[in-house]
Amino acid sequence: MLDISQLLKASIATLIFVVIGLVVFAVAFFIITKVTPFSIRKEIEEDQNTALAIVIGSVILGLSWIIAAAIHG
Repeated sequence: MLDISQLLKASIATLIFVVIGLVVFAVAFFIITKVTPFSIRKEIEEDQNTALAIVIGSVILGLSWIIAAAIHG
């Protein structure tokens, strides 16, 4: 049976890793939006650019896997 202190340590570690992962992901996504010479939001929402949406989704998944692997060790 888990001790309360172990559960508290695991919960705090999880929250710290979630915050670190979200910050890294947000910074990477911000860089992607600044590097592209066009508005990603306009292309996907107004122009219905499905190919760009697939590419951005793939980049998001790739970043998520890299962050998860880095945190997991």
